[in-house]
Amino acid sequence: MSQKLIQTQTQKLTQQQHLSQQQMLFVKMVEMPINELEESINTELDDNPALEISDRDPLDDEHDAESEDHADGEDDYEEKNEREEREDALDTALEGLGGDDEMPNPIREHQQQNSADYEEIVYGDTISFYDKLKEQMSMEDLTEKQQDIMEYLIGSLDNDGLLRKPLDTISDELAIYHNIDITEQEIEQMLKILQTFDPVGIGARSLQECLLLQIDRCPKGRLKDLMYQVIANHFDAFLKKHWDKIQSELKLSDVQVSTLRSEILKLNPKPGSSLGETEGRNIQQITPDFIVDTSEGGNINFSLNHGNVPELKVSNSFTEMVHTFKNNKQNMNRQAKEALLYAKEKVEKAQGFIDAVKQRRHTLSVTMRAIIEWQQPFFTDGDESELRPMILKDIADKTHLDISTISRVVNVKYVQTKWGIFPLKFFFNDSYTNSDGEETSIRKLRLTLKELVEKEDKNHPLSDDALAEMMEKLGLPIARRTIAKYRLQLGIPVARLRKI
Repeated sequence: MSQKLIQTQTQKLTQQQHLSQQQMLFVKMVEMPINELEESINTELDDNPALEISDRDPLDDEHDAESEDHADGEDDYEEKNEREEREDALDTALEGLGGDDEMPNPIREHQQQNSADYEEIVYGDTISFYDKLKEQMSMEDLTEKQQDIMEYLIGSLDNDGLLRKPLDTISDELAIYHNIDITEQEIEQMLKILQTFDPVGIGARSLQECLLLQIDRCPKGRLKDLMYQVIANHFDAFLKKHWDKIQSELKLSDVQVSTLRSEILKLNPKPGSSLGETEGRNIQQITPDFIVDTSEGGNINFSLNHGNVPELKVSNSFTEMVHTFKNNKQNMNRQAKEALLYAKEKVEKAQGFIDAVKQRRHTLSVTMRAIIEWQQPFFTDGDESELRPMILKDIADKTHLDISTISRVVNVKYVQTKWGIFPLKFFFNDSYTNSDGEETSIRKLRLTLKELVEKEDKNHPLSDDALAEMMEKLGLPIARRTIAKYRLQLGIPVARLRKI
């Protein structure tokens, strides 16, 4: 029986969003932290002769310092950072896995600023996490398109060096904001290359994948095989620290399971942080993009950190050249016309770059002002429990900016306050609504839970049910299963493992 091949024509209506070059420049620039912006400006100054540094002070006509009331603020802030040992970091990260969509913790907890375990934060121009990965990218044989994708993946990593964003979301964003049409499979190929970079574990999409990537680079042998089995096949037991169960299932002796546990705890759950590691200590090297001053009277004002960003202008000689040529078009030969087109292109590009820098300043200022207004209690007294529920949409609605723009402003940017330096993401947190319809910040619930556990009798630690009862007495009624969820996200083990 033969089959006929029939060819038909169909019409399909699709809608695609294409950004202009100027829009793409702004999108890229608004995501840049101050150090990267400085590099971008220096590169553009080298490449475009029509772009020059102005003699004016960039602050002369800037109005990006916003305040509730203008008052002299104290620059009296503590510059300390917590030293984290690898084993403690791994324990803290365990089952904080359900918090993949949660905002990262602050650079330090200001409540513990007097601890001897804190060290001074180093500020200044250093090679960033992003730049170190880009250096390794330059050693790969990638096409221009693949380089764009790789840069976007690197820019999407969180502070721990993990990729929390789904590949389908990255595919959509590349299509919308960079006009790059690519499948999830192609993105995954680039991600596999990124995962070969140092530090090992970078680019993992979960703690489990992060640990497996590190085990893959361990020397071959029985120990490596056992480590792989624990993380790949007994991960849930590993998270819950059920080493007796792992020992039984893998038929290991006490010495073997002790050695195995010790080796696994040497793995780094936060490979991104190790890029700043010196002599075994995690030194954060950060240049804040915003500086917020709070006076003793509670008045708040802020400014953008301009760093070494100069005021830019279009070259007068290029502008005059374009003007002269335009007024003499009839008498121009081919060479003169080519010179006109060249000068015109450079002038337009220089003006577009200057406009993008100004638009970035305005967008960052508007966003920071909205965050300060929303989280005013925190900026007044530094109490983390006073942070109100706030999501990207809240700030987008308040500023009338797109959510994607707010997301880019928030990405890898830091704010210097009287209470310390924090990533902008720190100020965003979801809300929890109880059965009575009352809304509470999830961060406040976690802080309260953490305090209860810290104050408990370690000879008789509180069960999740007991913690739920105590939270209810404090006016924060939440279910036992929610207590368990937040406890795991805080890295707090179950009661039997807290008993001394």
